Amino acid sequence: MATTIRHSIFAVAAVVFAAVLTAGGMAAAEPNGDAPLTYNRDIRPILFDNCFACHGPDSASRKAELRLDKRDAAIESGAFEPGKPDDSEMLRRMLSEDPDEQMPPPSSHKKLTDAQKETIRRWIAAGAEYEPHWSLIPPKRPTPPEVKNQDWVRTPIDQFILARLEAKGLSPAPEADRRTLARRLSLDLTGLPPSPEVVERFVNDPSMDAYEKLVDELLRSPHWGEHRGRYWLDAARYADTHGIHFDNFREIWVYRDWVINAFNQNMPFDRFTIEQLAGDMLPGATVDQKIASGFNRCNITTNEGGVIPEEYLVLYTRDRTETFGQVWLGMTVGCSVCHDHKFDPVSQKEFYSLAAFFNNTTQGAMDGNIKDTPPVLKVPMPTDRERYAKIDGEIAAAKQKAEERRTAARGDFDAWQASTGGESLAKSVPVDSLHFVAALSEGDGRTAKVTVDGAARDVALAESTSWHSGPTSDKALRTQGAAAEFSDVGDFDKDQAFTIAAWIKIPANDSAGAIAARMDNTQGYRGWDFWVQVRRVGTHIINAWPQDALKVVAKNQVPGNQWTHVTVAYDGSGKPAGVKIYYNGELQENLVENDTLKSTTRTNVPFKIGQRHTDGPLANVTLQDLRIYKRALAPGEAQSLAKLARFAGILAKPVDQRTDAEKNDLYSWWLQNYDAAFKDLSAAAAKLEQEKAAIESRATVAHVMNERDAAAEAYILFRGDYDKRRDLVKPSTPAALPAFPADLPRNRLGLAQWVLRDDQPLTARVTVNRYWQELFGEGLVRTAGDFGVAGELPSNQELLDWMAVEFRESGWDIKKFFKLLVMSAAYRQAAVATPEKLEKDRDNRLLSRGPRFRMDAEMVRDYALASSGLLVPKLGGPSVRPYQPDGVWEAVAMIGSNTRDYRRDSGENLYRRSMYTFWKRAAPPASMEIFNAPNRETCAVRRDRTNTPLQALTTLNDPQFVEAARRLAERTLKEGGDSDEAKIDFIARRIVSRPFSEQELAVIRGSLAELSTYYQQQAEDAKKLIAVGESKPDASLDAAKLAAWTMLVNQLMNLDEVLNK
Repeated sequence: MATTIRHSIFAVAAVVFAAVLTAGGMAAAEPNGDAPLTYNRDIRPILFDNCFACHGPDSASRKAELRLDKRDAAIESGAFEPGKPDDSEMLRRMLSEDPDEQMPPPSSHKKLTDAQKETIRRWIAAGAEYEPHWSLIPPKRPTPPEVKNQDWVRTPIDQFILARLEAKGLSPAPEADRRTLARRLSLDLTGLPPSPEVVERFVNDPSMDAYEKLVDELLRSPHWGEHRGRYWLDAARYADTHGIHFDNFREIWVYRDWVINAFNQNMPFDRFTIEQLAGDMLPGATVDQKIASGFNRCNITTNEGGVIPEEYLVLYTRDRTETFGQVWLGMTVGCSVCHDHKFDPVSQKEFYSLAAFFNNTTQGAMDGNIKDTPPVLKVPMPTDRERYAKIDGEIAAAKQKAEERRTAARGDFDAWQASTGGESLAKSVPVDSLHFVAALSEGDGRTAKVTVDGAARDVALAESTSWHSGPTSDKALRTQGAAAEFSDVGDFDKDQAFTIAAWIKIPANDSAGAIAARMDNTQGYRGWDFWVQVRRVGTHIINAWPQDALKVVAKNQVPGNQWTHVTVAYDGSGKPAGVKIYYNGELQENLVENDTLKSTTRTNVPFKIGQRHTDGPLANVTLQDLRIYKRALAPGEAQSLAKLARFAGILAKPVDQRTDAEKNDLYSWWLQNYDAAFKDLSAAAAKLEQEKAAIESRATVAHVMNERDAAAEAYILFRGDYDKRRDLVKPSTPAALPAFPADLPRNRLGLAQWVLRDDQPLTARVTVNRYWQELFGEGLVRTAGDFGVAGELPSNQELLDWMAVEFRESGWDIKKFFKLLVMSAAYRQAAVATPEKLEKDRDNRLLSRGPRFRMDAEMVRDYALASSGLLVPKLGGPSVRPYQPDGVWEAVAMIGSNTRDYRRDSGENLYRRSMYTFWKRAAPPASMEIFNAPNRETCAVRRDRTNTPLQALTTLNDPQFVEAARRLAERTLKEGGDSDEAKIDFIARRIVSRPFSEQELAVIRGSLAELSTYYQQQAEDAKKLIAVGESKPDASLDAAKLAAWTMLVNQLMNLDEVLNK
């Protein structure tokens, strides 16, 4: 029976077998003769490359019901019989020349080598044992191997490296000279070249611990955090824009500052992990811990019209899940979105169970094209943080005193309400800075009485107006578009505070219109309005819509067909926080729909009631008591306006006929307007709140995570489609990894704690592999984001496991781990290859020589700035906009985007480190993209490296590099000594950290002579060259001479030695 089943399965498999993508370095070296075989090293790569696409973990794509990634399934199907290779159908098919039987089939364009076939035969003969994938087995600390050349060893790392080298008959390279080591250390630990002073001090330090002292000095540098943070921002997909549709500005730079500070403070990696995955969920979470949760707010978002919110919420959750998988697990879990993973043990159900941890945020689908899409956190400027931390307590204490007075003043109030009437109310209505008032309560006719700056007059009303019942027993005006206009009312600019208020009654089916406005809709809607849309009140303050405008509306609607007193107060700041909207005296939560206001809003068109200049008519809305003030009213004043009519009605009743609710409402109003002690106490609290508001107006924001009160449901989605829900799933982790403990909460905090457990096989390995990659150019696992079956096997698994355990047991100490790496003899080797090493270790995977590779994009630019003296070493702060070619943003931006026009910065912002450069996702910094910087749309844990003509054109011609060359040339001519040789040496020690050889000097002197001759003859070219860049050339220097030295420095800055680490 087994034979029958076996043959039928393979007959079908031969027909449907398909080719798979190879995994590059996945294939292991073919084993020697009788060397013991291991499944992970020798067999799995063969099966992966040739079999698993059709006979692997993915049930949806599995052919002929044959599964080869599981031993029991393979044996049961009759694929092979352990110990009997000659009776194994799988091997027979691999050996067959018959195209109808051959495996892999000819259609796959794959063919096993004779050595691979023999390896499969030997494996089956030995019992065909399987192993769990190597990376899913928790690492244990191996004993460092014995080596012959023990004198070379400086750390246990060296024993693992040297053992492999000796097994291959290779020797390590000699230690690099001190100048090379100083440069390598500085670049690796700070991302910047060392100063000549640092190099010379190290070179001339005779102490035994000179190298270690330099390492410790660099680890203490604040630039350490910048450099380490840059790598992390790639993984976090940090950028300064939303990414989709308008790709507008997102204010998120405080997260970048948090990352830099965390590295500089040497925050342990376990805490670093917990705070970023779940800082908002920690008990008593601090501001910094909440900022850290911004890791999961760095994903791309949209505000495109017609978007289906649920679809994008699914995409955001998917992004966070895939990012978590890459950064902490080194797994391509996203391959399970539509089906079970084709190679790794992650089912579709397990993907959506993992995604459920990230499915519970209060973030909406639409980013609103604003810089601060909720949930956000106000983050005061550093100079305000100490005061901000105390002010809430002071506000609470001040309010408590006011509440105590509220209780004590009840007797005085009872006496007052027994002896007063409605006439006293008029005293509470604010009159200071009252600019315009129109009662609009006449009740008949086509005129209304108004007061403008204290002068009363009559105004004609449009024929379309009509009179209807008002908020109490009086009348009010109903509009059908423009009701009246005034040339001398409401002439405000963007920096002038004002308040507009009125009683309004809006139909339940209202759409949109201007209650009042001074706005020229024919000139980009310049001006301001008092606006209502879908019964939400707000304002536009505009220079040109939408690129230079502010729009704020209340989140809540006013009731339909009911009278509501509305007030909009604007403080002249030009910021959304400066707009306060009140319904019936109660402050409302606002929605910011546009925040790009920069320029004047003044317009010559008249102020109109009922519409803008020629559009936005307000139909069937009834108005009364329309007021404008030339200042922003305080909350208590807004309440007084709102309560005027209601309190007049209450006071008209006898005291014994007033309800308890009416008495209590009246009491609150009386305290605020008549009780001197309460007014003083309230004023003190209000003053503190104003101080807090002022701090917040100067503050930036952090995009943070925030959990819903009730957990959102999560589902398996068929083919990943948001609207094709299948089974309900709960937050859980893949079964191939350690079980999720019962004592951990099934939320992001629990997930962060789970991923750091001692039995977790991946987190420490994945992390130390990335750190190794940062120093050596490639990780021990070259596929840094894929430790799965499709990833490359580690070049030295014993070393990787030793480092993973060492890192974890050190308390996840990042600086300690980097020090361990750079203190090793392996790291200190000279980057010199020999013919033998090129033959046996071409890619330096055995570390037979020191690391050497081209610097990353940011380092290339920073190197030029630092070596020239242009670099501004300021840490942190908002993103900056250095030089960029014209038209890069405009070519990809939509009209109306606030990142459509690139406005280059000036001054020190031109010369900040590259990690602070504004990162627009649709158009990343051009000079960095050329050097393979990622677009930051998705997580990137490994950058590609290319070598293209565009890169040379950038470093030769980009204004930043030309200006840097000119600045170093100026310094050389002024500080470099009298002779050309001294000047050239001045340059050399800044760009290559060593003096040039005599042979090099001969070439350089020849180039300088040619350049000097040319620019002496071409004066205009000299002037043009030295004029490149914002900084002005030193007028005391001869232009031709400066130009010649500028071009010489430019040439030297393009040396291969400069651009490589």
